[in-house]
Order: sequence, then structure tokens, then C-alpha cells
Amino acid sequence: MRREAIKRHAPFVLSLVVGAAAWEIAGRHTSIAFMASLSETLQRLWQLTLTGELPRQALSSATLFVTGLALAIVVGMPLGLLLARLKWLREALDVYITILYATPMVALIPFILSLMGFGFAPKVLVVFLFAVFPILYNTVEGARSIKPELIEVARSYRSREWALWREVMVPYTLPFTMTGIRQAIGRALVGMVAAEFFLSATGLGQLIMNATQNFDTGAVFAAMLVIVAAGVGLMRLGRTLEAHFARWRT
Repeated sequence: MRREAIKRHAPFVLSLVVGAAAWEIAGRHTSIAFMASLSETLQRLWQLTLTGELPRQALSSATLFVTGLALAIVVGMPLGLLLARLKWLREALDVYITILYATPMVALIPFILSLMGFGFAPKVLVVFLFAVFPILYNTVEGARSIKPELIEVARSYRSREWALWREVMVPYTLPFTMTGIRQAIGRALVGMVAAEFFLSATGLGQLIMNATQNFDTGAVFAAMLVIVAAGVGLMRLGRTLEAHFARWRT
């Protein structure tokens, strides 16, 4: 059993080792103004942690990320189920959802800034807009793929509308929604950094901007490493939850 676990995790561990070695070698043979080596990045990461600046800024970014993503989930999943259930509403809003889904959300930041100004709320809105559409789209497609026979069986047992949602639509659609949430995690991280860049500078975005202005490449890569590590960890968690809720389909 241990040998099977080693075989399963060996490619991932080997990939990390090779990537870390390549990063270190490339960093040592590149100007510090353009790239920091892995050892320099980890050193600056430790220094920023000791001073408390990195934890403080990371907490600020995490608050923004979690708020925007949670709002996207709360809005995206029920609205997706509703659009799948009400054909006339889906057909009426489909063109607008498609337009917004295809729109580069960064282009909307100046409009949001002029409308809402600086502060926490407009940044949450940016993260929400980045994250909500993958959740909404996957939920709609999942709910629309429910076999009509399941609805007919539920109706034959005289299930009310709420019971139909609770016992058929939500359980069947949840794996699709988890796929949307997993996709939304990466988009929400991009929205978080974009909001911190273009709106009021806070969090890891502010740390990256200040480090860039001070030519502190090690700090830039340290902040980026935190963002990447958080994204990879959250997406792996999302993949695990997606597999858990999709077990009934296998």
C-alpha cells in the first residue's frame, strides 16, 4: 500500500523538485531586477512574515477573496437552478449572461470605480463578477441535464416544488456546481489582485505594487508565491469536494 502511494505521488513530487531547481538556476543566472531565485524568494518570504507585513496583507486579501467568492456561490447556485427551472426567464436573460461571461471583467473596473468609488464594497463586486459566472453557467447546465424521467417520478409521488428542488435538483446539480466553484477560485484570485491594483491598494496587491516600486523583486515573487500556493491548494480542495459529491455518478 505504501508502494502504491509512492507511485501515485512520485510524479507530483518529482515535478515540484524539478520546478524548484529550474527556478533556482534561472534566478541565479538572471538579473535581480527581473527575477529572484527561489532561495531569495523564500528568504524575503520569511522576513516579511517576521515583520508581520505579509500576514497582515494576506489576511486583508483573504477577507476580500472569501467575501467575493462566498457571495458568488450564494447568488450563482440558486440563480442557476432558477434559470434552469424557468425556461422563459433563462431565454430572456441568456444573452445578457453570455455577454457578461465573455466580457473581460478588468474592463469594468473603471466603471465600477466611477460608480462606487474606493472602498471594500467595489472590490468585493469585482471579485464577485470574476467568480459568479462559472458557477452560474455550470449550475444551469447541470440542472438542464437532469433526466425528465426523474422529474416525472418525483411528480408521480406528488412532490411539491420545494421537495423537487431539495430531493432532485440540488443533489443532481451539486457536482456541476462544484466544478463551477473550482473554476471560480482561480478567477476570484485574479479579480482579487486586479481589484487591489486598480481600486484602493490593499492586501497582497499593495505589497506587490510597493515592492515593484522599490525594485524588491524578492518580495514581489514572495507575494506571488503566496497567491499561487493558495490558488493551488484551494483548487485541489475543490477537486476533492467535486469528486466527493460526484461519487453517485460513477
